[in-house]
Amino acid sequence: MRVIVLALLLFCGTWAEVAAQELQPGDTIAISVYQDSKLDRQIVVGPTGFISFPLVGQLKAGGLTLQALEKALRGKLRDKYTGNLDITVSLISTAKPDDEEKPRFYVTGEVNKPGPYVLRPGTTIMQAIAMSGGLGQFAARKRIQIRRKVAGVESTLLFNYGAFESGGDSGGNVELQPGDVVIVPEKSFWE
Repeated sequence: MRVIVLALLLFCGTWAEVAAQELQPGDTIAISVYQDSKLDRQIVVGPTGFISFPLVGQLKAGGLTLQALEKALRGKLRDKYTGNLDITVSLISTAKPDDEEKPRFYVTGEVNKPGPYVLRPGTTIMQAIAMSGGLGQFAARKRIQIRRKVAGVESTLLFNYGAFESGGDSGGNVELQPGDVVIVPEKSFWE
């Protein structure tokens, strides 16, 4: 019985949080009008915060809660229907920042998790190696490269992980820039 009560409280708390959330551009909402099912639809809040709804036209939804939008729709549709209108607005999905637009750097070669990573301000080569799961077993620790393209010209910076690790080369731990490619080569036979 306690589990059911706790689950119900959690559900109600989550529902109340969603209901109190203000709508943002890119959010997808579902609008249902009980008196006229032809008006039921899913709508994406436009970049300016407005939605377009039949018999209403353009209506500001950005910054409103779900209940406030229901009330605004009732007010706009009141003169077109007799009796009280039963309008429900629900949140289908929220706008998420597009990760594709965030600056990235790339790590490849002898690391445990090669791939693209979102570049946060101040990210250094050591942090990039840590984000990629650390060096692999066969990594050439003294020949790590950072390939960087500036104004169409590619340059290569070298980083000696072993020297940095022992405290000898603190200047080599450079801050990464968008588009940088960190290459961790494999050890050669003589290393």
